[in-house]
Amino acid sequence: MMLVKELNNFIRERENIRRNHDLRVNGPWTDDPILATYRFCNVHREDDKVTKWIADHWRGPHAEDPDLWFAMLVARLTNLPTTMTIIGYPVPWQPEKVRERMKEARANGARLYNPAYMIGTQGTAGDKVDFLVDIVWSKLWAIRSALRPMVGDRLEDFAKRLLPHFGMGTFLVGQIIADVKYVLPLRVASDWRSFALSGPGSRRGLNRVLGYALNAPWREDEWKEQLRLLHQRIDHNMHAQDLQNCLCEFDKYMRARLGEGAPKQRYKRDTAWEDTSPPPLP
Repeated sequence: MMLVKELNNFIRERENIRRNHDLRVNGPWTDDPILATYRFCNVHREDDKVTKWIADHWRGPHAEDPDLWFAMLVARLTNLPTTMTIIGYPVPWQPEKVRERMKEARANGARLYNPAYMIGTQGTAGDKVDFLVDIVWSKLWAIRSALRPMVGDRLEDFAKRLLPHFGMGTFLVGQIIADVKYVLPLRVASDWRSFALSGPGSRRGLNRVLGYALNAPWREDEWKEQLRLLHQRIDHNMHAQDLQNCLCEFDKYMRARLGEGAPKQRYKRDTAWEDTSPPPLP
């Protein structure tokens, strides 16, 4: 059984929650007990708190930096504004400064990584800070001129340059591109609306929507084609990368709905502005 209607309902309800939050409408904001209880990413990735921080502090001020993509790589492999603040904008790349600052912060009890992405050392022994600085960031910085987005690039072209390199799986590359597509030259890419790369959650989510076995494998080209067809059936206006993110969140939602496991984080509604006084007497 296909769950396109259920996916559309999930997207609509999650977006209504965000709008009510932003408009400071008194709650409750949903009758759905799962959405009211657990934390789900926003329908549009640009509305997520970490993405807003990145846009305000790194992407916006450095929109004309040809190596902004590298800063987005650093950002998404920590995905925590406090860590990004400790590091500072990482272009030009200063590996020893970054290593020292991250290790000092960790020694002082700081959390360095947002668990939402859970990107490890991919089997490489040793300290994760050293792994990121030496094996991932510094090696890609050394070949940055060959990797930069170029005028005339499609998002797909940029992805193909990143994907062959160590640590650059489809999920992470998709996150980097989702950030840099909002500035030139990728802002005018011909596939800006249609491009997406899969991640584990969005592959499971698409399986759920299409009625396939939950862990049925996908070839990336087949996944993209089915995502394209699904995109045409989505009521909400969104680009394909937001849709793939919604598939990941929909998978989490359906796990809770079907009793297969609860999401890790509970939703903490900001109610500071809400009027808790009793209504006036008639």
